[in-house]
Amino acid sequence: MTDLTTREDVRALLTRRAREVTPARIFTGGPDGGYTTADLLALRADHAAARDAVLASLDLAHPALADIATRHAVFAVDSQAATIEEHLLRPDLGRRLSEPGRAAITAACPPAPDVQIVIGDGLSAAAVHAQVPTVLPLLVAECRQRGWSVARPFAVRHCRVGVMNDVGEALDPAVVVLLIGERPGLATAESLSAYLAYRPRPGDTDANRDLISNIHARGLTTEEAVRRIADLIAEQRAMRGSGVAARSA
Repeated sequence: MTDLTTREDVRALLTRRAREVTPARIFTGGPDGGYTTADLLALRADHAAARDAVLASLDLAHPALADIATRHAVFAVDSQAATIEEHLLRPDLGRRLSEPGRAAITAACPPAPDVQIVIGDGLSAAAVHAQVPTVLPLLVAECRQRGWSVARPFAVRHCRVGVMNDVGEALDPAVVVLLIGERPGLATAESLSAYLAYRPRPGDTDANRDLISNIHARGLTTEEAVRRIADLIAEQRAMRGSGVAARSA
């Protein structure tokens, strides 16, 4: 009995420690190997949250975003994907600014800043609503503290990462920082990524970009994310490049 109790105690300890370091569903289920009712209901709830995040629309008037969007004069433009359905089925359209969108950013944003911050819904508007209200002001303040000019931020609806190329072509910033919602999973639907590119231009790919991911409550903290983003901006400016090519030069 003592040996059994010891084995059970060890198993319980290892299970608890494993769950402390990952949100993944490990060591779940009942004695027969199937999900318990509680685990199954949690799984279905997380799956529903992921679906909602993918189908949600970026809304600058959202209660979580409205104040910060007003304080930083954030405005929204569209990609060439006209609807959420087209955005999901035609990633290529999400990589391009609409013509009115390009005209709007050209009119509203000064050319050739040190840093241009762009906000994109990507595959989770929920991530933008949850993380950007904290990340954006901290990032703007950090960039200005380091002596860099920061242009007026703007948002792109139905956005994919490749839209950075059009932004680079239109505004010629030294560095484009795209804060974009990640593809939601069953651990969280509120994870934000930051893509950075030095003077992006049409034809650039992910090989020309740097990435900081998993910015959310159970992942990378906003303060640490902002520090890493700023350090990457400094590195890209020093190397006059970004991505694989810059690091292998």
